[in-house]
Amino acid sequence: MSRRVVVTGLGTVNPLGNNVNEFWENIKAEKCGITKIERFDASDINIYVAGQVQNFDALKCGLIEKKELRNMQLFTQYAISAAAEAVNDSGTDFKDLDPFEIGVMIGVGIGGIEFIEEQYSKMTEKGASRISPFFVPMMIANMAAGSVAMKLGYKGDNFCATSACSSGTHAIGEAFRKIKDGYLTACICGGTESTVTKFVLGGFATMHALTKSQDPLNASKPFDKERDGFVLGEGSGILVLEEYEHAKARGAKIYAELAGYGATGDAYHITSPDPEGTGAARAMSNAIKEAGLQPSDITYINAHGTSTGLNDKYETKAIKKALGDAAGSVRINSTKSMIGHLLGAAGGVEAVVTALSVKNDFIHRTINYSVPDEECDLDYTTEKGIDIPVKAALSNSLGFGGHNGTLCMKKISE
Repeated sequence: MSRRVVVTGLGTVNPLGNNVNEFWENIKAEKCGITKIERFDASDINIYVAGQVQNFDALKCGLIEKKELRNMQLFTQYAISAAAEAVNDSGTDFKDLDPFEIGVMIGVGIGGIEFIEEQYSKMTEKGASRISPFFVPMMIANMAAGSVAMKLGYKGDNFCATSACSSGTHAIGEAFRKIKDGYLTACICGGTESTVTKFVLGGFATMHALTKSQDPLNASKPFDKERDGFVLGEGSGILVLEEYEHAKARGAKIYAELAGYGATGDAYHITSPDPEGTGAARAMSNAIKEAGLQPSDITYINAHGTSTGLNDKYETKAIKKALGDAAGSVRINSTKSMIGHLLGAAGGVEAVVTALSVKNDFIHRTINYSVPDEECDLDYTTEKGIDIPVKAALSNSLGFGGHNGTLCMKKISE
Protein backbone atom coordinates (compact mmCIF):
# COMPACT_ATOMS: atom_id res chain seq x y z
CA MET A 1 0.00 0.00 0.00
CA SER A 2 1.32 3.44 -0.94
CA ARG A 3 -0.76 6.50 -0.11
CA ARG A 4 -0.30 10.23 -0.55
CA VAL A 5 0.51 12.39 2.48
CA VAL A 6 -0.36 16.05 2.91
CA VAL A 7 0.35 18.80 5.44
CA THR A 8 -2.92 20.08 6.90
CA GLY A 9 -1.89 21.85 10.11
CA LEU A 10 1.03 23.91 11.39
CA GLY A 11 2.08 25.14 14.83
CA THR A 12 5.17 26.78 16.27
CA VAL A 13 6.81 28.49 19.21
CA ASN A 14 10.18 30.06 18.38
CA PRO A 15 12.26 33.25 18.79
CA LEU A 16 10.27 35.04 16.05
CA GLY A 17 6.79 34.22 17.29
CA ASN A 18 4.61 32.08 19.51
CA ASN A 19 2.24 31.14 16.70
CA VAL A 20 2.50 30.53 12.96
CA ASN A 21 0.96 33.81 11.81
CA GLU A 22 3.24 35.94 13.98
CA PHE A 23 6.25 33.89 12.91
CA TRP A 24 5.45 34.08 9.20
CA GLU A 25 4.79 37.83 9.26
CA ASN A 26 8.13 38.40 11.01
CA ILE A 27 9.86 36.11 8.52
CA LYS A 28 8.47 38.10 5.60
CA ALA A 29 9.44 41.35 7.31
CA GLU A 30 13.03 40.03 7.61
CA LYS A 31 13.13 40.47 11.36
CA CYS A 32 15.73 38.82 13.55
CA GLY A 33 14.65 36.91 16.66
CA ILE A 34 18.15 36.61 18.10
CA THR A 35 18.75 38.69 21.23
CA LYS A 36 21.28 39.26 23.99
CA ILE A 37 21.23 36.40 26.51
CA GLU A 38 18.86 37.48 29.24
CA ARG A 39 18.57 34.53 31.64
CA PHE A 40 22.17 34.37 32.86
CA ASP A 41 25.61 35.83 32.21
CA ALA A 42 27.67 33.80 29.76
CA SER A 43 30.32 36.45 29.12
CA ASP A 44 32.92 34.38 30.96
CA ILE A 45 32.72 31.87 28.10
CA ASN A 46 32.55 34.68 25.51
CA ILE A 47 29.00 33.87 24.40
CA TYR A 48 26.56 36.77 24.32
CA VAL A 49 23.54 36.01 22.10
CA ALA A 50 20.91 33.31 21.64
CA GLY A 51 17.60 32.67 19.92
CA GLN A 52 15.28 32.86 22.95
CA VAL A 53 11.53 32.38 22.98
CA GLN A 54 9.89 35.61 24.17
CA ASN A 55 6.68 36.20 26.15
CA PHE A 56 5.65 32.56 26.10
CA ASP A 57 2.56 31.58 28.06
CA ALA A 58 1.99 27.83 28.06
CA LEU A 59 -1.51 28.23 29.48
CA LYS A 60 -2.78 29.96 26.33
CA CYS A 61 -2.78 26.70 24.37
CA GLY A 62 -5.64 25.39 26.47
CA LEU A 63 -4.08 21.99 27.06
CA ILE A 64 -1.84 22.77 30.03
CA GLU A 65 -3.07 23.54 33.53
CA LYS A 66 -1.22 25.94 35.82
CA LYS A 67 -0.57 23.23 38.40
CA GLU A 68 1.32 21.20 35.76
CA LEU A 69 3.90 23.86 34.93
CA ARG A 70 6.26 23.19 37.83
CA ASN A 71 6.56 19.55 36.78
CA MET A 72 6.82 20.08 33.02
CA GLN A 73 9.97 21.17 31.24
CA LEU A 74 9.96 23.94 28.64
CA PHE A 75 10.69 21.64 25.71
CA THR A 76 7.50 19.73 26.55
CA GLN A 77 5.50 22.93 27.05
CA TYR A 78 6.69 24.23 23.67
CA ALA A 79 5.70 20.97 21.95
CA ILE A 80 2.23 20.86 23.51
CA SER A 81 1.59 24.50 22.60
CA ALA A 82 2.74 24.05 19.00
CA ALA A 83 0.79 20.79 18.67
CA ALA A 84 -2.39 22.44 19.98
CA GLU A 85 -2.03 25.16 17.36
CA ALA A 86 -1.32 22.65 14.57
CA VAL A 87 -4.36 20.52 15.39
CA ASN A 88 -6.58 23.58 15.63
CA ASP A 89 -5.17 24.81 12.32
CA SER A 90 -5.98 21.46 10.68
CA GLY A 91 -9.67 22.08 11.29
CA THR A 92 -10.40 18.74 12.92
CA ASP A 93 -9.77 16.84 16.12
CA PHE A 94 -9.87 13.53 14.20
CA LYS A 95 -12.69 12.20 16.35
CA ASP A 96 -13.93 10.35 13.26
CA LEU A 97 -10.88 8.10 13.45
CA ASP A 98 -9.88 5.27 15.76
CA PRO A 99 -7.31 6.93 18.08
CA PHE A 100 -4.87 4.16 17.16
CA GLU A 101 -4.83 5.59 13.61
CA ILE A 102 -3.30 8.86 14.82
CA GLY A 103 0.35 8.96 15.84
CA VAL A 104 2.61 11.42 17.64
CA MET A 105 6.29 11.61 16.68
CA ILE A 106 8.35 14.49 18.04
CA GLY A 107 12.11 14.78 17.68
CA VAL A 108 14.27 16.12 20.52
CA GLY A 109 18.03 16.47 20.41
CA ILE A 110 18.76 16.77 24.11
CA GLY A 111 15.65 17.03 26.30
CA GLY A 112 15.32 18.51 29.78
CA ILE A 113 18.91 19.59 30.27
CA GLU A 114 17.97 22.56 32.45
CA PHE A 115 16.30 20.24 34.94
CA ILE A 116 19.31 17.92 34.91
CA GLU A 117 21.52 20.88 35.79
CA GLU A 118 19.18 21.98 38.58
CA GLN A 119 18.82 18.54 40.12
CA TYR A 120 22.54 17.78 39.91
CA SER A 121 23.26 20.97 41.84
CA LYS A 122 20.66 20.01 44.42
CA MET A 123 22.22 16.55 44.80
CA THR A 124 25.75 17.88 45.27
CA GLU A 125 24.57 20.44 47.82
CA LYS A 126 21.95 18.46 49.77
CA GLY A 127 22.35 14.79 48.83
CA ALA A 128 20.72 12.35 46.41
CA SER A 129 17.63 12.00 48.60
CA ARG A 130 16.65 15.54 47.58
CA ILE A 131 16.38 14.72 43.89
CA SER A 132 12.85 15.38 42.64
CA PRO A 133 10.65 12.30 42.13
CA PHE A 134 9.73 13.96 38.82
CA PHE A 135 13.37 14.05 37.70
CA VAL A 136 13.22 11.17 35.22
CA PRO A 137 9.84 11.88 33.58
CA MET A 138 10.65 15.58 33.31
CA MET A 139 14.05 15.30 31.67
CA ILE A 140 13.71 12.32 29.29
CA ALA A 141 13.52 13.40 25.66
CA ASN A 142 10.47 11.29 24.77
CA MET A 143 8.23 13.09 27.27
CA ALA A 144 7.26 15.72 24.68
CA ALA A 145 5.78 13.07 22.38
CA GLY A 146 4.22 11.22 25.29
CA SER A 147 2.66 14.36 26.76
CA VAL A 148 1.24 15.55 23.44
CA ALA A 149 -0.37 12.14 22.91
CA MET A 150 -1.85 12.18 26.41
CA LYS A 151 -3.24 15.68 25.95
CA LEU A 152 -4.82 14.89 22.59
CA GLY A 153 -5.80 11.27 23.22
CA TYR A 154 -4.00 9.86 20.18
CA LYS A 155 -2.86 6.26 20.61
CA GLY A 156 -1.07 5.38 17.39
CA ASP A 157 2.72 5.10 16.95
CA ASN A 158 4.29 7.31 19.58
CA PHE A 159 8.01 7.93 19.85
CA CYS A 160 10.85 10.42 19.94
CA ALA A 161 13.48 10.63 17.23
CA THR A 162 16.82 11.65 18.71
CA SER A 163 19.42 12.23 16.03
CA ALA A 164 20.97 15.53 17.10
CA CYS A 165 20.09 18.38 14.72
CA SER A 166 18.20 16.04 12.37
CA SER A 167 15.74 14.91 15.06
CA GLY A 168 12.77 17.01 13.96
CA THR A 169 13.20 16.14 10.29
CA HIS A 170 13.55 12.43 11.04
CA ALA A 171 10.39 12.49 13.16
CA ILE A 172 8.45 14.07 10.29
CA GLY A 173 9.97 11.69 7.77
CA GLU A 174 9.09 8.61 9.79
CA ALA A 175 5.56 9.91 10.32
CA PHE A 176 5.28 10.37 6.56
CA ARG A 177 6.32 6.77 5.99
CA LYS A 178 3.82 5.42 8.54
CA ILE A 179 0.96 7.20 6.78
CA LYS A 180 2.19 6.40 3.28
CA ASP A 181 2.47 2.70 4.11
CA GLY A 182 -0.97 2.53 5.71
CA TYR A 183 -0.10 2.18 9.39
CA LEU A 184 -1.56 5.58 10.33
CA THR A 185 -4.10 7.99 8.89
CA ALA A 186 -2.70 11.10 10.57
CA CYS A 187 0.27 12.05 12.70
CA ILE A 188 1.31 15.00 14.85
CA CYS A 189 5.02 15.39 14.23
CA GLY A 190 7.99 17.74 14.36
CA GLY A 191 10.63 18.79 16.85
CA THR A 192 11.11 20.65 20.11
CA GLU A 193 14.04 21.86 22.23
CA SER A 194 14.86 24.12 25.20
CA THR A 195 18.60 24.13 25.70
CA VAL A 196 19.52 27.79 26.17
CA THR A 197 21.43 27.14 29.38
CA LYS A 198 24.94 28.08 30.41
CA PHE A 199 25.93 24.43 30.64
CA VAL A 200 24.94 23.72 27.02
CA LEU A 201 26.40 26.99 25.75
CA GLY A 202 29.63 26.15 27.55
CA GLY A 203 29.81 22.75 25.90
CA PHE A 204 29.31 24.14 22.42
CA ALA A 205 31.66 27.06 23.14
CA THR A 206 34.58 24.84 24.16
CA MET A 207 34.29 23.00 20.85
CA HIS A 208 34.32 26.38 19.06
CA ALA A 209 30.93 25.80 17.45
CA LEU A 210 29.21 29.04 18.60
CA THR A 211 29.65 32.60 17.38
CA LYS A 212 31.28 35.02 19.79
CA SER A 213 29.50 37.96 18.22
CA GLN A 214 28.05 40.51 20.64
CA ASP A 215 25.69 41.91 18.01
CA PRO A 216 22.49 39.82 18.04
CA LEU A 217 21.26 41.35 14.78
CA ASN A 218 24.36 40.28 12.87
CA ALA A 219 25.45 37.11 14.66
CA SER A 220 23.98 34.31 12.54
CA LYS A 221 25.52 34.66 9.07
CA PRO A 222 24.88 31.50 7.03
CA PHE A 223 27.02 31.14 3.91
CA ASP A 224 28.79 34.46 4.58
CA LYS A 225 32.58 34.33 4.46
CA GLU A 226 32.82 35.97 7.90
CA ARG A 227 30.56 33.45 9.65
CA ASP A 228 32.17 32.21 12.85
CA GLY A 229 29.71 29.79 14.42
CA PHE A 230 26.04 29.17 15.05
CA VAL A 231 23.64 30.86 17.47
CA LEU A 232 21.90 28.50 19.89
CA GLY A 233 18.11 28.73 19.78
CA GLU A 234 15.00 27.10 21.23
CA GLY A 235 11.37 26.39 20.38
CA SER A 236 9.16 23.91 18.57
CA GLY A 237 7.74 23.31 15.13
CA ILE A 238 4.85 20.84 14.69
CA LEU A 239 3.01 19.61 11.59
CA VAL A 240 -0.19 17.67 11.15
CA LEU A 241 0.35 15.09 8.42
CA GLU A 242 -2.69 13.38 6.98
CA GLU A 243 -3.55 10.79 4.38
CA TYR A 244 -4.66 12.70 1.29
CA GLU A 245 -8.01 11.02 0.67
CA HIS A 246 -9.06 11.56 4.29
CA ALA A 247 -8.04 15.22 4.09
CA LYS A 248 -9.77 15.68 0.75
CA ALA A 249 -13.00 14.08 1.97
CA ARG A 250 -13.30 16.54 4.85
CA GLY A 251 -12.39 19.55 2.71
CA ALA A 252 -9.16 20.24 4.58
CA LYS A 253 -6.90 23.17 3.89
CA ILE A 254 -3.72 21.68 2.41
CA TYR A 255 -0.40 23.48 2.62
CA ALA A 256 1.62 21.03 0.55
CA GLU A 257 2.06 17.39 -0.30
CA LEU A 258 4.90 15.75 1.59
CA ALA A 259 6.03 13.50 -1.20
CA GLY A 260 9.55 12.35 -0.39
CA TYR A 261 11.96 11.69 2.47
CA GLY A 262 15.64 10.83 2.46
CA ALA A 263 17.69 9.69 5.45
CA THR A 264 21.36 8.73 5.33
CA GLY A 265 24.49 8.59 7.46
CA ASP A 266 27.92 10.05 6.73
CA ALA A 267 29.85 7.40 8.67
CA TYR A 268 32.62 9.96 8.81
CA HIS A 269 33.09 11.98 12.05
CA ILE A 270 31.32 12.75 15.34
CA THR A 271 30.88 16.46 14.53
CA SER A 272 32.17 17.31 11.06
CA PRO A 273 30.04 16.66 7.98
CA ASP A 274 31.56 14.57 5.22
CA PRO A 275 33.77 17.00 3.24
CA GLU A 276 32.50 15.49 -0.01
CA GLY A 277 28.85 15.94 1.01
CA THR A 278 28.04 12.44 -0.22
CA GLY A 279 25.61 11.47 2.55
CA ALA A 280 23.68 14.74 2.48
CA ALA A 281 23.54 14.60 -1.31
CA ARG A 282 22.11 11.08 -1.25
CA ALA A 283 19.44 12.14 1.28
CA MET A 284 18.36 14.91 -1.10
CA SER A 285 18.46 12.63 -4.13
CA ASN A 286 16.42 9.95 -2.38
CA ALA A 287 13.77 12.47 -1.31
CA ILE A 288 13.50 13.86 -4.84
CA LYS A 289 13.27 10.39 -6.35
CA GLU A 290 10.57 9.23 -3.91
CA ALA A 291 8.58 12.36 -4.76
CA GLY A 292 8.64 11.38 -8.43
CA LEU A 293 10.57 14.50 -9.36
CA GLN A 294 13.76 15.49 -11.13
CA PRO A 295 16.42 17.83 -9.69
CA SER A 296 15.27 20.50 -12.15
CA ASP A 297 11.81 20.43 -10.52
CA ILE A 298 13.14 21.76 -7.22
CA THR A 299 12.44 25.47 -6.87
CA TYR A 300 13.70 26.02 -3.34
CA ILE A 301 15.85 24.50 -0.58
CA ASN A 302 15.52 25.44 3.07
CA ALA A 303 19.12 24.65 3.93
CA HIS A 304 20.49 23.40 7.22
CA GLY A 305 22.67 26.53 6.89
CA THR A 306 24.05 26.76 10.42
CA SER A 307 26.52 29.65 9.95
CA THR A 308 29.50 27.40 10.75
CA GLY A 309 32.51 27.15 8.50
CA LEU A 310 32.26 23.46 7.70
CA ASN A 311 28.49 22.98 7.47
CA ASP A 312 27.79 25.74 4.97
CA LYS A 313 30.70 24.81 2.74
CA TYR A 314 29.96 21.10 2.70
CA GLU A 315 26.19 21.53 2.38
CA THR A 316 26.84 23.69 -0.68
CA LYS A 317 28.93 20.88 -2.13
CA ALA A 318 26.18 18.36 -1.32
CA ILE A 319 23.53 20.47 -3.08
CA LYS A 320 25.69 20.64 -6.18
CA LYS A 321 26.21 16.89 -6.08
CA ALA A 322 22.50 16.15 -5.66
CA LEU A 323 21.10 18.68 -8.14
CA GLY A 324 23.86 18.76 -10.73
CA ASP A 325 23.29 21.46 -13.34
CA ALA A 326 20.07 22.51 -11.58
CA ALA A 327 21.98 23.64 -8.47
CA GLY A 328 22.83 26.98 -10.04
CA SER A 329 19.20 27.96 -10.50
CA VAL A 330 17.64 26.69 -7.25
CA ARG A 331 16.75 29.26 -4.59
CA ILE A 332 18.27 28.49 -1.16
CA ASN A 333 17.85 30.16 2.21
CA SER A 334 18.59 29.59 5.88
CA THR A 335 15.89 30.28 8.46
CA LYS A 336 18.65 30.00 11.09
CA SER A 337 19.84 33.46 10.03
CA MET A 338 16.74 34.81 11.80
CA ILE A 339 16.17 32.45 14.73
CA GLY A 340 19.44 30.62 15.33
CA HIS A 341 19.91 26.87 15.48
CA LEU A 342 17.16 25.09 17.43
CA LEU A 343 19.00 21.73 17.47
CA GLY A 344 16.35 18.97 17.62
CA ALA A 345 13.58 21.49 16.87
CA ALA A 346 15.30 22.98 13.82
CA GLY A 347 13.86 20.51 11.32
CA GLY A 348 10.35 20.99 12.69
CA VAL A 349 10.39 24.79 12.48
CA GLU A 350 12.08 24.73 9.07
CA ALA A 351 9.49 22.25 7.77
CA VAL A 352 6.82 24.75 8.86
CA VAL A 353 8.62 27.43 6.82
CA THR A 354 8.96 25.10 3.84
CA ALA A 355 5.25 24.24 3.85
CA LEU A 356 4.34 27.93 4.07
CA SER A 357 6.71 28.74 1.21
CA VAL A 358 5.09 26.11 -1.02
CA LYS A 359 1.60 27.28 -0.08
CA ASN A 360 2.27 31.01 -0.42
CA ASP A 361 4.84 31.00 -3.25
CA PHE A 362 7.30 33.03 -1.22
CA ILE A 363 10.95 32.39 -0.34
CA HIS A 364 12.32 34.42 2.55
CA ARG A 365 15.63 36.20 2.57
CA THR A 366 18.76 34.88 4.29
CA ILE A 367 19.64 37.89 6.42
CA ASN A 368 23.06 39.08 7.63
CA TYR A 369 24.83 38.14 4.41
CA SER A 370 27.44 40.68 3.25
CA VAL A 371 30.72 39.01 2.27
CA PRO A 372 30.58 36.33 -0.45
CA ASP A 373 32.48 33.10 0.14
CA GLU A 374 34.02 31.55 -2.96
CA GLU A 375 33.29 28.10 -1.51
CA CYS A 376 29.60 28.97 -1.02
CA ASP A 377 28.68 30.11 -4.51
CA LEU A 378 25.00 29.27 -4.96
CA ASP A 379 21.92 31.52 -4.74
CA TYR A 380 21.18 31.91 -1.02
CA THR A 381 18.43 34.55 -1.48
CA THR A 382 20.49 37.24 0.22
CA GLU A 383 19.06 40.44 -1.30
CA LYS A 384 15.37 40.18 -0.46
CA GLY A 385 12.55 37.69 -0.11
CA ILE A 386 10.97 36.80 -3.42
CA ASP A 387 7.51 35.96 -4.68
CA ILE A 388 7.98 33.03 -7.02
CA PRO A 389 5.92 29.92 -7.85
CA VAL A 390 7.32 27.18 -5.61
CA LYS A 391 6.64 23.91 -7.42
CA ALA A 392 8.69 21.75 -5.08
CA ALA A 393 11.01 22.32 -2.14
CA LEU A 394 13.51 20.49 0.04
CA SER A 395 14.18 20.97 3.74
CA ASN A 396 17.59 19.76 4.90
CA SER A 397 18.80 18.78 8.37
CA LEU A 398 22.33 17.55 9.10
CA GLY A 399 23.23 16.39 12.61
CA PHE A 400 26.31 15.65 14.70
CA GLY A 401 27.10 11.98 14.30
CA GLY A 402 26.58 12.20 10.54
CA HIS A 403 22.77 12.06 10.53
CA ASN A 404 21.22 13.50 7.36
CA GLY A 405 17.53 14.06 6.68
CA THR A 406 15.70 15.69 3.78
CA LEU A 407 11.99 16.30 3.27
CA CYS A 408 10.55 17.00 -0.18
CA MET A 409 7.28 18.97 -0.36
CA LYS A 410 5.44 19.92 -3.52
CA LYS A 411 2.32 21.72 -4.66
CA ILE A 412 -0.77 19.60 -4.18
CA SER A 413 -2.34 18.28 -7.38
CA GLU A 414 -5.37 16.10 -7.97
